[in-house]
Amino acid sequence: MKNKILAITEIILCLCIFCSCTAEDAVKFDPKKTTRELFAMDTIMTITAYGDNSEKAVDEAVQEIQRLDKLLSVGDNDSEVSKINASGGGILSNDCRILTQRSLDIYRTTDGAYDITVYPLMELWGFTGDEPALPDDEDIQNVLSSCGSDKLTFDNKKLTLGENQGIDFGGIAKGYTSSRIMEIFKKYDILSGIVSLGGNVQCFDTKPDGSFWRCGITDPDGPQDSSKLLGVVEVMDKAVITSGGYERYFKDDKGYVYHHIMDMQTGYPSQSDLSSVTVVSNDGTLADALSTACFVMGKDNAIDYWKKYSNYTFDLVLCTKDKKLFITDGLTENFTSEYDYEIVNS
Repeated sequence: MKNKILAITEIILCLCIFCSCTAEDAVKFDPKKTTRELFAMDTIMTITAYGDNSEKAVDEAVQEIQRLDKLLSVGDNDSEVSKINASGGGILSNDCRILTQRSLDIYRTTDGAYDITVYPLMELWGFTGDEPALPDDEDIQNVLSSCGSDKLTFDNKKLTLGENQGIDFGGIAKGYTSSRIMEIFKKYDILSGIVSLGGNVQCFDTKPDGSFWRCGITDPDGPQDSSKLLGVVEVMDKAVITSGGYERYFKDDKGYVYHHIMDMQTGYPSQSDLSSVTVVSNDGTLADALSTACFVMGKDNAIDYWKKYSNYTFDLVLCTKDKKLFITDGLTENFTSEYDYEIVNS
């Protein structure tokens, strides 16, 4: 019996943007604002920029999103990624070269918790289409035996896939895209800006009034209720990216939930003790990949990873399935919550 999809939702990061300027200040300083919304990478995206060149910056940002979507989409047979998967490899464009190198680096440091060769598993489970369903265990194990980025051959220009392999940059593409938009904002001397790519948020500088951006992290128990938050992170020049098992999932006829974040050790959705992971970093590409990897690792291993590799380049907000909240100490002065939380020191 075909399993019915009960919910497939994108994680929502609520952006609380408050300006404390007085009326007199607003007259003295009122930068031009441009906002654009579009649908790409299977989600709704919003780009906002402040400054004299904000319209040009946002126009170019939209073009960049569309270009990367066409390049990286596994659902487009004409994309570079789809052609690589179909032919078993190829000479990479600069973007795919960068993404492959970053992905392999993170694969190694996370002991495979983040792995771009997940595509055949995602396809088997139906998460690349509209009707995900539980596969036979034998099929899962057969596909899993071909997975593993250690089976790829990469010489910085040419990528060769192992037998029956396929790649998917879905776990890193939005973070890479938001980082590219930050470069566009710099190019046009934007004063202030923010992008939300299906919930992946990255902030440029501060808000126009000089205060920090306030990014609300959705409560995993109420992802469709934008007013229900785990907490709020105040940032400037940072990405705030969250992964959770409630983002995309389906239930079988017995009510068991299967989400889309795969554990590459088992071939099944991750069964770690975490319900959501938020990564805060000035590197959107890193934050995107690590939000997935740390979710798969589980709380203790994610904290150990942060202690080993952070070097003050990223921080974590971890929410366990039993609703215990942990934040790393780089967020001590920037995180607020109605829930009790424990600060993890390096």
